[in-house]
Amino acid sequence: MPDTNNNTVRMTLLAVGLATLAISAVFVGMIWNFLTALFLAAIFSAMASPLYSKVLAKVGDRAGLATAITLIILVTVVLVPTLAIIYLAAAQANDMTQGIVAYVQGLKTATPGFTIPEWVPFRDQIEGAGPQIASKIGELTGKIAGFFVSAASAATKGTASFFMNLFILIYAMVFFLQEKTTVLGQVMRYSFLPPGAQQQLVERVMSISRATIKGTLVIGIVQGALGGIGFSVAGIEGAAFWGAVMAILSVIPGIGPALVWVPGVIYLFANGETTSAVGLTLWCALVVSTIDNVLRPTLVGRDTAMPDLMILVSTLGGLALFGAVGLIIGPVVAGLFITIWEIFRETFGGIVTDESEEDPGGADAEQE
Repeated sequence: MPDTNNNTVRMTLLAVGLATLAISAVFVGMIWNFLTALFLAAIFSAMASPLYSKVLAKVGDRAGLATAITLIILVTVVLVPTLAIIYLAAAQANDMTQGIVAYVQGLKTATPGFTIPEWVPFRDQIEGAGPQIASKIGELTGKIAGFFVSAASAATKGTASFFMNLFILIYAMVFFLQEKTTVLGQVMRYSFLPPGAQQQLVERVMSISRATIKGTLVIGIVQGALGGIGFSVAGIEGAAFWGAVMAILSVIPGIGPALVWVPGVIYLFANGETTSAVGLTLWCALVVSTIDNVLRPTLVGRDTAMPDLMILVSTLGGLALFGAVGLIIGPVVAGLFITIWEIFRETFGGIVTDESEEDPGGADAEQE
């Protein structure tokens, strides 16, 4: 009888497990295109929870009205300005892409537009290679512009996919904001991890999300805006586009913005605009590049920080795999990766330590 009961239990567990996996696979496949939007909705809802609680108290605990007001604030303050900047930058990038093609073709036969001083080593060789160097720089600029246009096209051309995901994100937040327990916490309950590990993972996701949005995105936007203003005052075309590129490259600690403004300064010097070049250098070196040190302690605060190398590779990897939303998802996944391996080490390391402490005692007891 006991064997029969055990077999019945095993068969029941196996049947339930297979049915769960099969139905889950079909369901995940069905909503696959919306998983990113739902994941972002869960993160944004958890981050907006303090704002929602304050609004809820102001409107007399009317959840529907508080949710509507919270979403209107978020859309007005965050979404509309972001889309406006992306639209302007993409429009300038499109114009630059068309102009660079003709520019590069002209450089192949043109002579350098500036004279290299006689004291510079290998002066003749450098002057002879000037058109080719400028051509390669122009081609690289064209590729950057083309990449930005393709990445921003979903937001600027109104593709169905972009607006459908945006609708799913906002609609999901209507429900997620009103949950007493965060959606991330509810999902973790089905992971069968110990409660402490579940809480640790949820806290890590929130901490990394806050650090990414406030630390990486906000600082990047500020640096890009300041850099774009400097480019515009200096008279460099496509200032909004270059500001957007600077914002993206700001994920590279220390040298990110310099990868954009230093070539801009060289371009101004090469065209004889010395005053503008010096002004842009001072502005970018003293303001744009140092604003990170001023804002990061205030914005990030006690939020968990990752090594700069991990932030860089996870952000670039997230961009490659998920597109623009990878700026957020990439670091979050990296944070989960680090945390789960810490939990693994603590869990199994403790087991190994306990066994290693027990074995010598057991061996000694047997010898005695």
